[in-house]
Order: sequence, then C-alpha cells, then structure tokens
Amino acid sequence: MYYYSLNEYLKQTFGEKVYKISLNGSMTCPNRDGVCGTQGCIFCSAGGSGEFSASSALPVSEQLEDAKRRIMQKTDCKRFIAYFQPFTNTYAPVSRLRELFYEAIKPDDIAALSIATRPDCLGDDVISLLDELNRIKPVWVELGLQTIHPKSAEYIRRGYPLEIYDSACERLHKIGVNVITHIILGLPGETKEDMIQSARYAGERSDGIKLQLLHVLRGTDLYEEYSTGKIRTLSLEEYIDILCGCIEALPPDVVIHRLTGDGDKKLLVAPLWSGDKKNVLNSIQKALRDRNVTQGAKYKID
Repeated sequence: MYYYSLNEYLKQTFGEKVYKISLNGSMTCPNRDGVCGTQGCIFCSAGGSGEFSASSALPVSEQLEDAKRRIMQKTDCKRFIAYFQPFTNTYAPVSRLRELFYEAIKPDDIAALSIATRPDCLGDDVISLLDELNRIKPVWVELGLQTIHPKSAEYIRRGYPLEIYDSACERLHKIGVNVITHIILGLPGETKEDMIQSARYAGERSDGIKLQLLHVLRGTDLYEEYSTGKIRTLSLEEYIDILCGCIEALPPDVVIHRLTGDGDKKLLVAPLWSGDKKNVLNSIQKALRDRNVTQGAKYKID
C-alpha cells in the first residue's frame, strides 16, 4: 500500500517542487509568559523550536530573500512556502499578525502560507484574518497537539485539553484552511499503541500530519529528567516500528509532512542516532518497503 507524502502533495497541488522557508515573527507563547505557564513545554528549547529560522531582527521580506538566495544556490526551485515556525505564531494582536502575514504572502513566488501555533490561540479575530488570507493564497495552520492522552499532556505541560484541539480543527476547516497536526513519538510512559492512537485521532481531524521523534535538548526541563535517569529515549529500531504503525493507521488522504525531525546538533543530547538524518531516512524507507508501504499514490492499495 502507499502513503501520501508531502512531495507528492506539493507536485499535485502546485505542479512543481516547492520549498519551505522558516520565518521568525518574534512572538512568544502563553505557556511562557504566564498566561497558562512560565516554563514552556517540557521538551521545548529556548528558541521555541526555531533554531533553523531566520533572525527576528530582520523584516519578513528580508528573511524571505535571504532564504531564497541560499536555497537557489542548491536548486532551481522557483516557488516557496512562507512558514512562521518558532513559538506560537498567532499569539499577537491581529493588527501585527496582519502586517506579518501579508508581508509574507506578497511576493508572487510564495505559493502558500504556513503558520505554526497552538489551538488555544485561535480567537474569532484570528480565524477571521486566516479566512481573509486564505482567499488570497492557501493557508496551512500547524497545531502542536503532540498526544491525545491526558496524562502525557499534563507531563509535557501542553496547557490545554483535547477538546480545544477538536474545536480548532472544526473552526479552521469551516473556513477552508488546511490543518496539519504535530504528534511526538516517544513521550515517556506511552506505549506503541498509545502513540498509534494519537496519530489515528489526529489523522481523522487533519489534512496533514507531522510525526516527530522526541528529542532531548540541552537546556530543557526534559534534559533534567533524562540526565537523572527518569526517562529514556527510543532506539532507531523502536522509532521506526512505531512510525510504521502510525502511518498504517492514518486515513489514506492525510498528507505526511514529516517522518522524523531535526534537533539542533549543538543542543541535542539524545537520541544521538537522530543526528544522522540521511541514515535515519534511509532506514525508515527500507522499513516501509519491507512492510510494502511506499510513497507515491494518494490512496492506499492493499
């Protein structure tokens, strides 16, 4: 059978290869500024998962142009996705969001706008703005769910209940916005079936999914847990087995945007095998082929 890869989706949707450009809107998070917490999620780095983003000191237009120049040194790509990545990218006054997002979609070579955020940071005014933007260029909203299990959500200090995520998906789909859900594989205390349940649940409510390995990064509270032996991380073999189970549990039309993830090598503590991305991706593809799961077609064929 087949899985619906992001590459396949981009070719079908835009007719060509499209690259994501990570942008920094200089925002924070309600889980850091005291609204629902001050420590952030237990796994989140000081950069808010934006170690590969541009400097927030630069205007969005300059961030875009700098990234395009770097990309076009390696490829002849002509179209891009503007991706607001670090922290919570709808956590600002709508006037500020409108300024940032319109600046990002203004260039003709920007094919779509992708916004990483929390489902509890989508007020009516934000939804209205997203509706407005989506009428100009496709909008994707990436929601950091990570898990459907309450005990795990409490452990990672997610800061909102599952029904908030459900409501966000419904409201975003109502305005025609593409929903992508982030799921972390390897959260302490979760079984393989727990993780597959999270992936299945997210897949039933999303257009796309990012399956992410749990990384232990220096400077996080998760690092403190790991360094005292309270938790362990997955081996490559364990991760691949769980990942394959998640892929097989997804609805056939859900786009798989990510099969693993990159931790900043300057901060990465564990699992160290994840730093060899080429080997990880090759191992995943081999395992998928062994299980007769290959990328290409939109619909599963048994």
